[in-house]
Amino acid sequence: MKKGSLIGNVAQDLGLGLKRLRAGRARIVTGESNQYTELKTDKGILVVSERIDREQLCGDVTPCSFSFEMILENPIELHRITVEILDVNDHAPAFPMKDLQFEISESATVGARFLLESAVDPDVTLNALQNYILTPNDNFVLKQHTNPDGSKYAEMVLQKPLDREEHPRLSLKLIAVDGGNPQRSGTVNIEITVLDANDNAPVFNQSVYRATVMENATKGTYIATVNASDADSGSNGHISYYFSKLKGNIVDIFTIDMSTGSISVSGQIDYEKDKKYEVRVEAKDQGGLTDSSKVVIEVLDINDNAPVINVMSFSSPVSEDAPPGTTVAVINVKDADSERNGQITCSIDNNLPFKIKSSLSSYYTLISDIGFDRETKPEYNITITATDSGSPPLSSARTLHLRISDVNDNAPFFGKGPYSAYITENNSPGMSIFTVSAQDSDWNQNARISYLLEDTQISGTPVSTYISINSETGVLHAVRSFDYEQIKQITLVVKAQDGGSPPLCNNVSVNLFIQDQNDNAPQVLYPVQISSSLVAEMVPRSADVGYLVTKVVAVDMDSGQNSWLSYKLQKATDRALFEVGIQNGEIRTIRQVNDKDAVKQRLTVVVEDNGQPSRSATVNVNVAVADSFPEVLSEFTDFTHDKEYNDNLTFYLVLALAVVSFLFITCLVVIISVKIYRWRQSRILYHSNLPVIPYYPPRYADTLGTGTLQHVYNYEVCRTTDSRKSDCQFARPCSQNVLIMDPSSTGTIQRMQSEKNILDEPDSPLEQKPPNADWRFTQGQRPGPSGAGGPPEMAMGTGPWPNPPTEAEQLQALMAAANEVSEATATLGPGTMGLSTRYSPQFTLQHVPDYRQNVYIPGSTATLTSNPQQQQQQQMLMQQQMAAQHQALQAQPSEAAAQPEPPKAAQTPASKKKSTKKDKK
Repeated sequence: MKKGSLIGNVAQDLGLGLKRLRAGRARIVTGESNQYTELKTDKGILVVSERIDREQLCGDVTPCSFSFEMILENPIELHRITVEILDVNDHAPAFPMKDLQFEISESATVGARFLLESAVDPDVTLNALQNYILTPNDNFVLKQHTNPDGSKYAEMVLQKPLDREEHPRLSLKLIAVDGGNPQRSGTVNIEITVLDANDNAPVFNQSVYRATVMENATKGTYIATVNASDADSGSNGHISYYFSKLKGNIVDIFTIDMSTGSISVSGQIDYEKDKKYEVRVEAKDQGGLTDSSKVVIEVLDINDNAPVINVMSFSSPVSEDAPPGTTVAVINVKDADSERNGQITCSIDNNLPFKIKSSLSSYYTLISDIGFDRETKPEYNITITATDSGSPPLSSARTLHLRISDVNDNAPFFGKGPYSAYITENNSPGMSIFTVSAQDSDWNQNARISYLLEDTQISGTPVSTYISINSETGVLHAVRSFDYEQIKQITLVVKAQDGGSPPLCNNVSVNLFIQDQNDNAPQVLYPVQISSSLVAEMVPRSADVGYLVTKVVAVDMDSGQNSWLSYKLQKATDRALFEVGIQNGEIRTIRQVNDKDAVKQRLTVVVEDNGQPSRSATVNVNVAVADSFPEVLSEFTDFTHDKEYNDNLTFYLVLALAVVSFLFITCLVVIISVKIYRWRQSRILYHSNLPVIPYYPPRYADTLGTGTLQHVYNYEVCRTTDSRKSDCQFARPCSQNVLIMDPSSTGTIQRMQSEKNILDEPDSPLEQKPPNADWRFTQGQRPGPSGAGGPPEMAMGTGPWPNPPTEAEQLQALMAAANEVSEATATLGPGTMGLSTRYSPQFTLQHVPDYRQNVYIPGSTATLTSNPQQQQQQQMLMQQQMAAQHQALQAQPSEAAAQPEPPKAAQTPASKKKSTKKDKK
């Protein structure tokens, strides 16, 4: 059709008037496509704007049509218009080649097929290719076939064997005709060369091959392999593969290996352009025999195109009073992919008061879901997301910035109400009292607030004579000075009005409370103070405790705690006789009145309020202690003031008592703390795992060598680390016939046993103390736990019995013993083994057995030695000593009995406690 040709009357078809088309500014939107049509809004018709070529626009697709949208505004309307293109027979069938060359062996069998080049006709339906015609001949007939897409192709079928000798070459014509009116046709020449005998043609193992390939596959991607077989051998059996009769750009997309028949990708595959390819593959042997097969290649779509969002119309700002359902924007979304990859879903944030609806295909409308409130949300960022259904899905987003315009829909409001303000009386005029503040959620002029005072009356006087307000800041000022005794509260109404049109307002009540000041002193109403006469209260001498003498009555003009009155007795002739009730002011007796009390009693009572600072008043009360009025009449005519007692005396007495009590308690706490500390220290060492230092006290002997026992007997005490809790046992002497008991020695043995029992008590104060620094054996000189006693010379000790060691001295001795281990060798030289001078100088190293050469068995009285001669010498020496002791005992029985008791060691406080415990037991 020519440019300007009429297509249709759009206004009539859509039912729209010409006035609506012009007022709505109707226009055509074609997107990215060419605009083939034009809308005449003055006539409401659609005309051709440029030449339309159906073959270029749709190709083989039938029916052929194109669509576009017509948009009208105010209000927004959207209409889709589809124009169908009808085909005309403007193309004749055409062969891509002018001549077709065939080489056919004379041995070709009857029924052999030879595929002919297909003609191409861009027209469709009846105007497309309809039939092939082959010139008449004796050897070949024409057979036509139809592809699934409707296209047709032809084959020559050999119906009579060829004879190269008769006809070495054959020339035929193939004519392709369409069904148009008038009919059009195309011709191609067929030249056939007859070859010598090759009587077996290649044969494909499949008539149709099917394969798939992903779009955007890289070059060299394998697709499929075709295979044909030839029964001939040698060169006649060698097969080559070719693509036959490729259309359009297929020759640039696929390639085939001539030797193997492998088909691979050689170009760009795009599903959006071609979804399926059909190619024919020809197998030819060296003798010229061929066979053909069809390969159908389906292209698989991948999601390689994201949706594209186009905003067709957008309205911003939108008034906040716009009703729900208002159209905000119209958008168009397209996706070049197909099927699921092209299925698009549009969405927005669920928290936004909008929803998106699909109006037409690929068109969406953004509308409001609820009413707007600019004060809550003045603007919106609306992100529209378009997502396809591919795997993985692709999406694109477009953000629209929508602003909400304000309307005056909010009145000023106060944060809370009514307000309460406080001001102290006697204020200065002009003083700021309180600030009221209102807020308006609107914007700009709609939110500008002015403050006014409503016209109210206070006791018939306008409120403006008491209070004024700043119209901009809302600050309340006092116009005059207030007096609490005259006015206690003012109630006023403040009005807040915005600057909108029409203006909106709101009121709030303000209660102004006048606070009292302590500006009035108490006033005493009773007793009345009259200077000209003397008033006295009479108390009979028979009055009991609690007798009501009188009551002081006072008032205070102030209020609250400023008017709370308390009564105190400031001065009195006898404080021990009267008291004043602190709350009620009643004067009562606090003891029985007796004859010794003075007749004339003068009391001074102070009445004080609770203000800050407090104010007070004083009243004097005269009291007469008498049974009748005449008894005291003469006395009160010459009433004299009693002496004043010093009130500070009581304070000093209480202070002295408090100091003494504090010092006593402090001393008591210190003494208890010291006792507890010492007890804890003793318990820590008592339960410790420190080894016990062996303690060997010397046997008692006086300086003259005379004692209770004339002969010394050695006993060994074996105790463990926790020996304070165990019994003390004495081991037997080395020989049974060494110990000879004398009757006179009984007391000493009993004393030793009693001391043993005291040591066994856990809480006994008689505990071991470490030896003095000048009395100890070194580690190498101490006897082992063999039970053997020392030689008799060790009994020649001097001085009193050593004091028991304390825990601190035991710890000191333990540390000293560790240092002496290294000195053992030097100490064992000739001399006294480093013993103290407290013992006899006769106690030398020659009297100490060599414990380093003997072996002691714990728990046994036997001593093993490596020198037999030394054992014999020790036995002879012991027998001599025993005989000498026996003779001495027989020769001096009387002297032993007459010997006085050896002097006892001086008793310490610990030993005194021990003896006291023993006596109690």
